[in-house]
Amino acid sequence: MSLFTPADILLPASADMTKWSCIACDQFTSEPEYWQEAERIVGTAPSTLRLMLPEAWLGLRDSAAETRAIYAAMTDYVNNDVFRLVPESYVYVERTLPSGAVRRGLVGKLDLEGYDWAEGTATPVRATEGTVESRLPARVEVRRGAILEMPHIMVFINDAGNTIIPSAAGGEELYDFELMLGGGHIRGSRVTGEAARELTARLDAMQGEIKYAMGDGNHSLAAAKLCWEQIKPKLSEEQRQTHPARFALAELVNIHDEAVTFEPIHRVITGTRARGFIEEAAATLPRGKGQAVTVLAGERELSFETGLPLGKLVTLVDEMIKEWTSERGGDPDYIHGDEEARAIVKRTSGAGVLLPRLEKSALFEDVQKLGPYPKKSFSIGRARDKRYYLECRIL
Repeated sequence: MSLFTPADILLPASADMTKWSCIACDQFTSEPEYWQEAERIVGTAPSTLRLMLPEAWLGLRDSAAETRAIYAAMTDYVNNDVFRLVPESYVYVERTLPSGAVRRGLVGKLDLEGYDWAEGTATPVRATEGTVESRLPARVEVRRGAILEMPHIMVFINDAGNTIIPSAAGGEELYDFELMLGGGHIRGSRVTGEAARELTARLDAMQGEIKYAMGDGNHSLAAAKLCWEQIKPKLSEEQRQTHPARFALAELVNIHDEAVTFEPIHRVITGTRARGFIEEAAATLPRGKGQAVTVLAGERELSFETGLPLGKLVTLVDEMIKEWTSERGGDPDYIHGDEEARAIVKRTSGAGVLLPRLEKSALFEDVQKLGPYPKKSFSIGRARDKRYYLECRIL
């Protein structure tokens, strides 16, 4: 059975698409003003903003009440013909990022029977970063009661020739609009019938032990998997083959697409005395040819190569920081951007480690050999590059 296939996709029938499509809920978590502006733009119009809870509001709003409002909005949209059905189709996506680069993708449904996030798994769909299981129950609870799903899940394929996804271009146009709040532009076209069958066959024929590797949204996919495992025992074998909960809507993106960029996520410690941090790091981290780090302490810094694969390097750095803060105090944080991290360390007389960028060519091989990377090992692009909610599917 194919792992990635066409889906019955729901799109707005006549909505203002700029108001409809909203960035993933886990972005701008410390910038409530972003979400306040999104709410101002949307107003009372139909929007995916009404179908999710931005994580910026967690702890600030009543999550139970918000979840009830989400379910009510889903029911309202389905019952009042907000959607039109695009049956048994892929959606070929061209996303023009704020930088001007164009990222190509393919929206369809992923078979959760082929996915497992656990370390040591041999499934063809793999997690690329460690899954924090404590984050799953709340997501499972929301999905269990939802009648719709709308993904910000992005899944990588390893197509060195970059020919599979671009071959889907040229179908019936489904949407073409500007994304809100500086997200760039997005176009989508339908892939169905023989074109979809040919595309599925090409995806099935991909070589490698890992066919699909998680990019963004791993915790959402893990929650979908848990929901499916809870439902599956109640179904007959025949029902299991086609039950909607067996699948999750996702966007495939080729890791070799020129618009896909990996950004490092650095570590900083504030509220600590940084004296001795560079010496501690130099004594803890090995030397060798390969991945380099820059260790920061106030105004001082030291760069050297460690020779470690990124996953092992991140693990060692995180263990070192945990030990440092337990003995000397301090608040560790994850920071994007070299200069941003340097500025925080200098301003607070703190400490930090600038980690290297993940090389695209290493991801599939590293995950196969070493398992998922530790959490916060890398980021795919910047916040406004992330997937916007757009397509939906009935659960």
